[in-house]
Amino acid sequence: MIAGVVVGIAVLVAAAVVLFKVFSRGDRPAALPVVEVQPVETSEVNIYNEYVGRIRAQQFVEIRARVEGYLEKMFFEEGTRVKKGQTLFVIDRKVYQARAEKARAQLIKARAQLNKAERDLARIRPLYEQNAASQLDLDNAQAAYESAKAEESVAQADLTQAELTLSYCTVNSPISGYISERSADLGTLVGPSGKSLLATVVKSDTVLVDFSMTSLDYLAGKDRNVNLGPGESERQGSYVTVTLADGSAYPYRGNVDFASPQVDPSTGTFSVRAEMPNPERTLLPGEFTRVKVLIDVRTDAIEIPAKAIEIEKGGAYVYVVRPDSVVERRYVETGPEVGNNIIVERGLAAGEYLVVEGYHKLHHGTKVRPVAAGPEETDSSEKSEEQ
Repeated sequence: MIAGVVVGIAVLVAAAVVLFKVFSRGDRPAALPVVEVQPVETSEVNIYNEYVGRIRAQQFVEIRARVEGYLEKMFFEEGTRVKKGQTLFVIDRKVYQARAEKARAQLIKARAQLNKAERDLARIRPLYEQNAASQLDLDNAQAAYESAKAEESVAQADLTQAELTLSYCTVNSPISGYISERSADLGTLVGPSGKSLLATVVKSDTVLVDFSMTSLDYLAGKDRNVNLGPGESERQGSYVTVTLADGSAYPYRGNVDFASPQVDPSTGTFSVRAEMPNPERTLLPGEFTRVKVLIDVRTDAIEIPAKAIEIEKGGAYVYVVRPDSVVERRYVETGPEVGNNIIVERGLAAGEYLVVEGYHKLHHGTKVRPVAAGPEETDSSEKSEEQ
């Protein structure tokens, strides 16, 4: 009897404990999901596009022999820097020196004949005025003088041409730059009918970067405040940056100084050129590079992390925390990407709080406990139920 009473009491105590736990759990409010938020802010954002570009020298000059002859001397070290006007090669001068001397002698002879004709005319003219010489004598003297004068002009031109040809035997550098290896060895017959290319000189202190852009990019730049073509000096000039062969960023930036006035119908693109400083000769002509071009400047732009955007059925959505700590699933219109961020064209306003972490467990109307994104929580951003 006593044992039965004890068992009954134990059963009642166990039932009471179970009921207490059930009712106590029902009274306790469910924990709110914690999400990280950040305030929506506006800023000025530069937007860049990337293209494949090719480096070329600002000036690339071929040094060629303009006269025929044997290459006698070379006055430079291959691969070094040469100055404008510096003597590079000397071609055999003997033949052209002789031609110049002959032309000079012909000029002396022509001047002597001109002087004689001038003196004859000076003697005939007063005799004709005194009726001591006929009209024919005067005409012959006048014609002889004019012919001698013409001969003197021809001889002067021949001498000028001969001296100019002689000067071509000395080959000078037309620009300052770095010279290539010689293309012809000493003793080689060079000239227009032989091997004319002697070397090349490259001016690469400043290089040009060629790349192609689409017409849509060009229109985007024109609609903003970026100048992608010539003839628009009142606009802000666009600048470019390039990468080196190892993928690192080149420390200098260049300016767009030319854009083709027409689009290539086969590719739908047009050629653009930028001028880039190259003081250390880091950029080598002929190499390919990635070109980043300032294509747009957005003022008061809203830029949010790409990870905060949810893509569903062709639309982009974000979660915004309202002042009552309830999230709102909102459609936004996105713009260009800037690194790991995306510009929002429509759908967000400055001062709102955007969910950047934890939105996968949310749906429209969920009540949350927001905390500031980052290692530290911001009390001002928390809108818990207890407050």
